[in-house]
Amino acid sequence: MTVQNGKDLLIKMDMTGDGLFETVAGLRATRISFNAETVDVTNIASQGGWRELLGGAGVRSAAISGSGVFRDAATDERARATFFDGATPDFQVVIPDFGIVEGAFQISALEYSGSFDGEATYEISMASAGALSFTAV
Repeated sequence: MTVQNGKDLLIKMDMTGDGLFETVAGLRATRISFNAETVDVTNIASQGGWRELLGGAGVRSAAISGSGVFRDAATDERARATFFDGATPDFQVVIPDFGIVEGAFQISALEYSGSFDGEATYEISMASAGALSFTAV
């Protein structure tokens, strides 16, 4: 795999609930992280006192975040409405030359800022709200 452009890591939101995904406009930085809680089953009989983990147990989750500038009224409005409604629409994260992660996410933080001599910016954070799928490219 060759080096990829950061701008090719895209966050897309289902705009209608019918699978019409559009790139969240104006993002300059994006990030996705995957997490898995561990279940410790270490006991007095654990070999050498080493920790033992129960495979396949625990809660898995993903988090998406991004920041950028206002560019598109439709995706800005959809994100705002999604946050205030507490909705969990589907999102896609396109990871260049790797694949697409898709599933329901809830917008957990939406921040707006701006200075008098600069552009208006926003930051968005989302937490997975169900099972995710992965499609390799």
